[in-house]
Amino acid sequence: MKAILFGVFLGVLLVWPAALSLTAAILTAVAAAILSKPAVVAFGLGLAAGLRVRSRRWTR
Repeated sequence: MKAILFGVFLGVLLVWPAALSLTAAILTAVAAAILSKPAVVAFGLGLAAGLRVRSRRWTR
């Protein structure tokens, strides 16, 4: 299902090139809104670090 939606999204971008600039503007706005919140950034970094440590199995 994800592949189909991704294909539809890419097809729209190919057929309607103006959607590319609109998509870039929306993604930039969303990224700026997320990065302006220090608590969200800290939570994301902590989550990523926790998943990385959990994926490595400590052995003796």
